[in-house]
Amino acid sequence: MDKVLSAFADHLAVEKGLSANTVEAYLRDLRDWGDFLRGKGVTAWEDASRQNLIDFISHMQRTQALARSTIARRLSSVRGLYRFLVQEGISESDPSANIDLPGRPERLPKVLTVTECLRLLETPDRSDPDGLRDAAMIALMYAAGLRISELVTLRLHELNFDSSVVRVLGKGGKERLVPVAPLALDLVGRYLAEVRPDLAKFPDEDAIFLSTRGRPFSRGGFWARFKQYTRLADLPPDTSPHTLRHSFATHMLSGGADLRAIQEMLGHTALSTTEIYTHLSVEDLRAIYDESHPRAK
Repeated sequence: MDKVLSAFADHLAVEKGLSANTVEAYLRDLRDWGDFLRGKGVTAWEDASRQNLIDFISHMQRTQALARSTIARRLSSVRGLYRFLVQEGISESDPSANIDLPGRPERLPKVLTVTECLRLLETPDRSDPDGLRDAAMIALMYAAGLRISELVTLRLHELNFDSSVVRVLGKGGKERLVPVAPLALDLVGRYLAEVRPDLAKFPDEDAIFLSTRGRPFSRGGFWARFKQYTRLADLPPDTSPHTLRHSFATHMLSGGADLRAIQEMLGHTALSTTEIYTHLSVEDLRAIYDESHPRAK
């Protein structure tokens, strides 16, 4: 079983392009499934039956009392394994076929209002070098819907001022091009002209955003500065850099952007991941309805 699991891990990393952390998450789930099978006397993945999997679900629900989201994730990992086994000719059948995953409770991401985003963008002191740099980072993150890891690893050649786009290296090493609003470009341009030359202590360093040590920000380093600004802007305590990414997508959709275009800009592999924002925009529809319909008042 370990040999097959190792081959599956290679498949996820090499062919699917998944990160090391994601691959390890798959393996943790499948080790739990393997331990359960061994407890039932099953010593090969391909010998597992549909009933074994049904019993595994029951075990997770009743004995381990796991959350439905955790069970759904584990079953998704099991399905991925058996798709691989059938594809490789190791197994003739998939015990996970036609077994429904427990429904995940719908948890909508938190977003900021447009007013709150603008308040956050105005909070850093742009007359101070560090403040101008931080304002440029926050503006670019919101303007392009970047993850914090994508922001701090951006290189000089990846931001094109002539075409107003940024080239982003996202999850799984996938590249995407995202348009950038002029106001964000102006701030980044000011930072590059007025601040970065004094921070650039190493000639070979090509990261756009540098700390006072002359090296790129760590995720934790930028997170700490971001939280300072959210407190100063009087935003909800759980506001995070990812909240800004959710806000970008929600505001784009509310403004009339096509869902598939938002999918491309966010770098989502599946449209279903992006569709969560359609639920958020329903709040805007409700506000319009309540304001406009004669029977809503």
